[in-house]
Amino acid sequence: MRRRPLLAAPALLAGCSVLPERPYVETLRFPLSPERPPGGAGERPRRVLLVRMMRAAPGQDRRGLRSLRPDGTEAVEFYAEWVAPPAEAAEEALRRWLAASGRFVAVVSPGTRARVDLVLETELTALIADLGASEARAGISAVLLREGALSADVLLQRAILGRAPLSGAQPVQMAAAMAAALAAALAELEAALAPYA
Repeated sequence: MRRRPLLAAPALLAGCSVLPERPYVETLRFPLSPERPPGGAGERPRRVLLVRMMRAAPGQDRRGLRSLRPDGTEAVEFYAEWVAPPAEAAEEALRRWLAASGRFVAVVSPGTRARVDLVLETELTALIADLGASEARAGISAVLLREGALSADVLLQRAILGRAPLSGAQPVQMAAAMAAALAAALAELEAALAPYA
């Protein structure tokens, strides 16, 4: 009597599987760290720049790589993402980029005790691989301020769009192109800030 339930157990367990039906797909994670060309401004820096936290425009706070299909619809990769949220990574890249430029005595973060001459507020407005146009785009809006005791003067307001060629639709190619587009945007932003340094 006891053998019948034991003989039926393998048949019952065959319908219940703990193993997933789909194979495991490893998530690819890419750093968003654009390469700055070597060389600095070559001038003697005079000002201290405070870079505030970069805001993320709607849709720019997700880690998944974003692409624009030829039909105009957007796709977000679930198995290919940035190591950190794009706005956070772009802010760190911006801070490193401007510090390496040699245009400022120091590039500091909020909470610093240093006396600050200029304040830069930014927002990441775009970071996408356009498959139809075969290009990647990175957008940054920036406002440069000179803060006084009671008010702040706006010195510069700029919307920047960096572009880079896209060689394919694979995540590795998209991530590399988006990092290059961000590098182009940071280079343009550096040039815009140069007269105020």
